[in-house]
Amino acid sequence: MADVTERVLALLATLQTGRSFSGDELARRLGVSPRTLRRDVDRLRRYGYPVETHPGPGGYYQLTAGRTMPPLVLDDDEAVATLLGLASLAATGAAGNGGLDDAATRAYGKLDQFLPARLRPRVASVRASLETGARPAPSVSTRQLSLIAEAIAQRETISFTYVDARGERTDRRVEPYRQVHHLLRWYLLGWDAGRADWRVFRLDRVTDPVRTGTHHVPRPLPAESALAYLRQGLDRGGQPVRLLVKAPATRVVDALRHQDAEIRPVDDQQTEVFLNLDSWQWLVLNLAFLDAEFRIDEGVQFAAACRAFGERLRTATSAVTLAD
Repeated sequence: MADVTERVLALLATLQTGRSFSGDELARRLGVSPRTLRRDVDRLRRYGYPVETHPGPGGYYQLTAGRTMPPLVLDDDEAVATLLGLASLAATGAAGNGGLDDAATRAYGKLDQFLPARLRPRVASVRASLETGARPAPSVSTRQLSLIAEAIAQRETISFTYVDARGERTDRRVEPYRQVHHLLRWYLLGWDAGRADWRVFRLDRVTDPVRTGTHHVPRPLPAESALAYLRQGLDRGGQPVRLLVKAPATRVVDALRHQDAEIRPVDDQQTEVFLNLDSWQWLVLNLAFLDAEFRIDEGVQFAAACRAFGERLRTATSAVTLAD
């Protein structure tokens, strides 16, 4: 199947040059028999690509002109996944802000017209059956993401104005390394030339990014990945905590869905949780909603806070007689 897919994509790429090809020429280019070529042309037509055929002497194959974009080569599952991905992304911002979420909203409404005809009814049905709840998040423009992505690919330094959490504006010159999406936020990791160090920037606080035309040599990253470096920074100052929770991992994931926690199932009824804690109160609240027994295996300060809070709860309830 992989060979068939590769062969059909090679045929499509050849036809998308816009010129016509005789059957013999196409078969030689692709290294296939005339019979295999005819089968692959039929496959393209089933995907919705308008391949025109003129048989007989002087005959040729040609992709019909006049389409701004041919149907996407997606199977059923890929088409549904694409639609759901666009729906999720569209729900992350305020409508009309011109950001990435707006672009996703527009694409969400157009996707089916670029799909093979056989997939359009399924995609239309999924769209009609779907509603998404809004999850407001800072918006980032597609232009900005694209500009930085191109600079990363070309190893090109960029400059921009940055507004930090205190509202202070500074001009930066940065060798961009990666863009990272984490917990509904977009970040840029790069080498800040002015600070001579690695820095992480919230992309929604970056304004007027410009490619400078100056190229740089890649630097070794002091972490396993850009995401690992970002998480180290976000967790800086936090207290490492490890819990054993007597509940299935699916329940624990749901209870801590808004937290940056590493969750590992031990078995069907026990789950390990690893996180860096900056405030014990939110974790106690989430564990209370989870309503399951747990054990603190690491995190002395968190354990002490829980013990003190437990004593306060015991004192608060001491005057109440509980029924058996």
